[in-house]
Amino acid sequence: MIETWLQALPHGIHLSCRASGTPGRPVLLFLHGFPEAAFVWDELLEHFTRPENGGYRCVAPNLRGYERSSAPPEPAAYRAKHLVQDIAALIAVESPGQPLACLVAHDWGGAVAWNLANQQPALIQRLAILNSPHPGTFLRELKNNPKQQAASAYMNFLIRPDAEALLAEDDYRRLWDFFLNLGAGEDGYGWLTDELKERYRAVWDQGLTGGLNYYRASPLRPPRPEDAAASQIELPREMLTIAVPTLVLWGLGDTALPPELIEGLEDYIPQLTLERVPEATHWIVHEQAGRVIQALQRFLAA
Repeated sequence: MIETWLQALPHGIHLSCRASGTPGRPVLLFLHGFPEAAFVWDELLEHFTRPENGGYRCVAPNLRGYERSSAPPEPAAYRAKHLVQDIAALIAVESPGQPLACLVAHDWGGAVAWNLANQQPALIQRLAILNSPHPGTFLRELKNNPKQQAASAYMNFLIRPDAEALLAEDDYRRLWDFFLNLGAGEDGYGWLTDELKERYRAVWDQGLTGGLNYYRASPLRPPRPEDAAASQIELPREMLTIAVPTLVLWGLGDTALPPELIEGLEDYIPQLTLERVPEATHWIVHEQAGRVIQALQRFLAA
């Protein structure tokens, strides 16, 4: 059974969380992306809680700015250091004195996870990333690859001051298109059911500014004549190395994050397990939850 609550953190932020499993058991922590919410992990929470699948304590927070979590209005509150602070504080609550068994993350949740794994590797035993670009390869492609620059052009729409209003128009028409435009899996878009749409509407109705502020706070976006963005960034090597065992599971049909982003990952991640999924897209958690579960089960048992 999945429980929900609002977790107060020492630095004044509250995160609304979903969880299953017995407190005190090894913890799996799941981080969602944009424009999603913690509920996308429910099937995985229920699976990994079962004794035969590890009997983990499984926790999925709604990130800062989403659902009922704290949503500071200013974009600066969504810089990486603040997002990492949130998750590090949550780990201290859920897994006191022990590292996570694994941090699992997708999309923007992955951006937070890459940073946390680099800065505070003692907090986690393993890292699992689903279609979320490593900052080293993402910066490389944003600077040098016109294909990636074109694929990421939507970021420059999402930082507009009127993005909230435009996304909310016509029953969130542009947000539904956001799902559909990032590639169709082998079963098309059958996963985007009316029931699932209702769950998304319930989250989006609580506000879009928090999720959009992730884009506004980050310079990792395609450069434009009026905005140097990624072209002005240099990241030192020590900010890019991941020292923990890492699984990267990548849907190759992701049109926003093409496969070039997984080229060269081994240069940053000595203990890398890379699995490519040709028939999946950016929304691999929705499309192929079973495949994700199998990959994670193998990784945790290795």
